Amino acid sequence: MKRHEPMRALVIGSEGNIGKPLVAHLKSMGYAVLESDIRPRLRPGYLVADITHPLDLLPAFDWGPDVVFVLAAVVGRTTAEQAGSLAMATNLAGINNVLQLCRRADSMCVFISTSEIYGPASESMDEAALPQPANRYGLSKWLAEQMVDYEVRTSGLRAVTIRPCMVYDEMEDVGEHRSAMIRFAANLAGGRPIEVHRGSARSWLHVSDAVRAIEAAGHVERHTAINIGHPEIVPMIELAEMIRGELGVDHNLIRSVPIPAQITLVKRPSLKRQQLLLGFEPRIPLREGVRRVCAVQRRRALADAQNGMADKETAAPPPSDQFGADGPLILRHTTDNDRRPA
Repeated sequence: MKRHEPMRALVIGSEGNIGKPLVAHLKSMGYAVLESDIRPRLRPGYLVADITHPLDLLPAFDWGPDVVFVLAAVVGRTTAEQAGSLAMATNLAGINNVLQLCRRADSMCVFISTSEIYGPASESMDEAALPQPANRYGLSKWLAEQMVDYEVRTSGLRAVTIRPCMVYDEMEDVGEHRSAMIRFAANLAGGRPIEVHRGSARSWLHVSDAVRAIEAAGHVERHTAINIGHPEIVPMIELAEMIRGELGVDHNLIRSVPIPAQITLVKRPSLKRQQLLLGFEPRIPLREGVRRVCAVQRRRALADAQNGMADKETAAPPPSDQFGADGPLILRHTTDNDRRPA
């Protein structure tokens, strides 16, 4: 990098739930940012690329990034179990491609892993503990971490590994494959019941805090793994009640169920390294984050209800009105596939 030029950051996985806020944060700090994702987009400073097809990433690395933030992955426990081949191809072969390109361009690599690598059998969630992943997602990320470590040791790659613990955002995608925070809020706002794993507890890190930690990781001088998370551990039943109270819905919508064997009961990550190496402390308290999430989900639920009413108004009239002078009329009914997202 030439003197007085802004830092060049390449964000791979820029359209994801962490990628978008990270891009915005980097730009606010004066970085020159190049975005890349598999999702088709047409705008300046954006390249469509699949990390399993590295040729399409060559222009991004020819640009000469100082730091590469690697977020692209098949994400989530349930998704990686259902699409195991895709998860392994992306999270291992794809990451290997990116590591080779980082080495070729002499770019610092910030690899985003996951707290799922630890698994319920791990003695602790300390970075020095031996992970024992209990699902394919955690396994694929742990193996990818080993590739990062190998390249650091054998080829001089400059890299750091970040293990986020329960990152959430009021604007994140909604779905049953997402984290409990967004699922609880979306379902309760829509009047649907939720299931809470009995005895489970988590800490929750707002994405606006997470991106500050991730940016700081680009300045770490030696390779290491760093947990990032919030120090406040909250029982999941308390989180569910907090969300229910904020939305003002019936407490009977919350159902307590046993936790499956492959899920960690209490996630209590060691956060010493985020303080010592990143100089990072979260700013968003959980209650404030819950208020933000619930406000968005309340608006989305209202919009969905309004769309449903509009669909009913455009549906066919009763059978007695469907016949004209020339016989039956063919009327087009609105279906679920015709509906547009709010």
